[in-house]
Amino acid sequence: MKDFFYAIQDLFVDVLFAPFDALRALELENWWSANIISWIFIIIGMVAMVYWMLELKKFDNNNEEDKSVTSHSYL
Repeated sequence: MKDFFYAIQDLFVDVLFAPFDALRALELENWWSANIISWIFIIIGMVAMVYWMLELKKFDNNNEEDKSVTSHSYL
């Protein structure tokens, strides 16, 4: 059973968190490069949020959503 938890630890530490370790090492070498990479991810997230809001607005304008007011019988 102990090996199972060590396998989970190895998966997260050695594989899944490797990009974060690389970014941390890059920050020690060149602060500007690390911040540029961070800003790129922030911009990607902002563009995705704007796209999602525009899609929601498009569905709202088409009246495709069921907005009928219903509640549970026990209320």
